Amino acid sequence: MTTALPAPTPPAPALPAPRGPAPSGTAPSGTGTDPDFTDCWRPDWGFDLKAVLRPHQRSAGDPAMQWDGDAVWRTTTTPCGPATVRITHRCGEVRVQAWGPGAEWAGTAVPGWLGADDDPDGFEPGHHRLVGEIARRTPDLRLGRTGRTWDALVPAVLEQKVTVVEAHRVWRALLRLAGDPAPGPAPEGMRVLPSPRRLRGITDWEWHRCGLDGARRRALLHVASVAHALEPDVDCDSPTLQRKLRTVPGIGVWTAAEVVQRTFGCPDTVSYGDYHLKNLVGWSLAGRKTDDDGMMELLEPWHGHRQRVVRLLHLGGSMPPRRGPRTAPTDYRRV
Repeated sequence: MTTALPAPTPPAPALPAPRGPAPSGTAPSGTGTDPDFTDCWRPDWGFDLKAVLRPHQRSAGDPAMQWDGDAVWRTTTTPCGPATVRITHRCGEVRVQAWGPGAEWAGTAVPGWLGADDDPDGFEPGHHRLVGEIARRTPDLRLGRTGRTWDALVPAVLEQKVTVVEAHRVWRALLRLAGDPAPGPAPEGMRVLPSPRRLRGITDWEWHRCGLDGARRRALLHVASVAHALEPDVDCDSPTLQRKLRTVPGIGVWTAAEVVQRTFGCPDTVSYGDYHLKNLVGWSLAGRKTDDDGMMELLEPWHGHRQRVVRLLHLGGSMPPRRGPRTAPTDYRRV
């Protein structure tokens, strides 16, 4: 039975206005297609484009995000329709070009993607020597926000209780099966995440061909049936969205955390229940393996910025040495 959720709120989430005036702008060399939206500005915060967008990419072959030299192409859903966005960061200048019905919405959201809304004030990395060292090496790390739940929720459900390899393979298969081609002159093979309505129309045999098991399939259908009520309005915050998400069958603490980390750039919500994360934190901060409660205890000195510490440890922490065979991914297409 689908859990009733509050009616959707029409306004889209508040996002920062573009920095600086939009230039006349042309499409990338050789595309022959003018963008529907352009913007150019010099942010007053430093960032590494690949580092800030890394949490949103599902493998090098992700149909929704591709790198082309120093430029990144990304597709996204918006309240206005699909969009493709191209971002370059050179000599301190950010250039944004966007195509599709949602071009303006997505283009004006880019500052948030790159960390404009992140506030690292109050973060004290010096509580631990390693965290302090990583923070000194990456002083400009920012946590980006997208303002979109659907784009983060679908891949998070696909990643439930399976290996990363398996989750990424199913993600690629789903977008190739049901995703629309990316608007504009995007690299060949790029796709937009299918809408909730399109996802609900995928047949059982098509899901099987993607390699998706029954539990994750049911969770996806549940979230697709109430997706309109899960997009944040201007008054929604991270705890509120997590509570909403956890009312949906098949969505637990881990999945809700993965979503708000990307939708809101939440600096404090940690993926409790993650198979590997507790060992990364335990080994990096205490030189030992630990459980989830032990992980949260080790992160407590940074309460309010615990996810920020996790991001730093992903960049410079360490895992326990492997002493056994890796977990083999399950190919549900063959079972």
